[in-house]
Amino acid sequence: MLETLLLFDDRMIEHDPGPGHPERPDRLRAIEAVLSLRTQTHARIEPARAATEEQIAHVHTFDHIAKVGELAGQYGSLDPDTHVSPDSVRAAVLAAGAATQAIDAVCTGTAANAFALVRPPGHHAVAGRPMGFCLFNNIAIAATHARLAHGKQRVVIIDWDVHHGNGTESIFYDTDNVLFFSVHQAPLYPGTGEAWASGVGAGLGYTVNVPLQAGAGDGDYARVFREIIIPIAEQYEPDIVLVSAGFDAHRDDPLGGMELSEDGFATLCGEVRGLAARRACPLMLTLEGGYDLAGLAKSVHACIDVLTGDEPPPVDPSASTRAEADMRTAIGRQREFWRV
Repeated sequence: MLETLLLFDDRMIEHDPGPGHPERPDRLRAIEAVLSLRTQTHARIEPARAATEEQIAHVHTFDHIAKVGELAGQYGSLDPDTHVSPDSVRAAVLAAGAATQAIDAVCTGTAANAFALVRPPGHHAVAGRPMGFCLFNNIAIAATHARLAHGKQRVVIIDWDVHHGNGTESIFYDTDNVLFFSVHQAPLYPGTGEAWASGVGAGLGYTVNVPLQAGAGDGDYARVFREIIIPIAEQYEPDIVLVSAGFDAHRDDPLGGMELSEDGFATLCGEVRGLAARRACPLMLTLEGGYDLAGLAKSVHACIDVLTGDEPPPVDPSASTRAEADMRTAIGRQREFWRV
């Protein structure tokens, strides 16, 4: 039986944005504590390998790469929220590398699925600059690697972080080779991700934004997945499914205002696992946000359980109607492109 691959590397703990910063080293330490306590049935843990400059340059400009690289071994700031310490650039290269490593494993059949447990996160980084705690866009690098190294032509990216994945959206906004979904709290940083934003040119209809008001919980998210995200993704017929797995929509998270529980995240993971299984295509997740340490660790643990074969706890979508109006808005827009 193939195992779930977990990419985890202590060297990513050494990225330290400074005192009081929410994207702190303890995030990975909390996950590490959970990994050390659990029995790794049907899972294996491997360290990350560094991404190559070529892999990063398929997504980011050389000016961007140079700007980040100049801060190797130093303390500095790339924007008001994005700070680095002497080991941060190495951690960012390892995070991007872990994402491509996960792609290689699931595409060559050496793992059943994979979860890259990385930091710094990536989904806010645009092609030409870092932003929002993110140096390199790990999920975009992974998607591009899947296309160039493994011939994948219909990539689905699902971003369930509480913040809109603006960087990922912008990188793939004009292509139909990637179908990008973002379900996120609005209004909230970075202020993008409106329901009408659906792509341009060849990419028109291949960006699906579902902005939700604060307070949405497990039932709301389950409905968004079952009524919008999964039906559209099925119509696209993906040959690989990727997830920007942020856990800052957890009810205890200090940066978000959502009400998801760890069981709710398990439900979302079950939905994407089911999508990949029905399509008989690879599945990988990469870590984004999540800033309450207990909520993060428990939610990651719940998703790993689902990836290794457990069934998620039942969630009743009819139990919550908080997102009803938001869903109607998103569905109204997507009916221009898809059967929803």
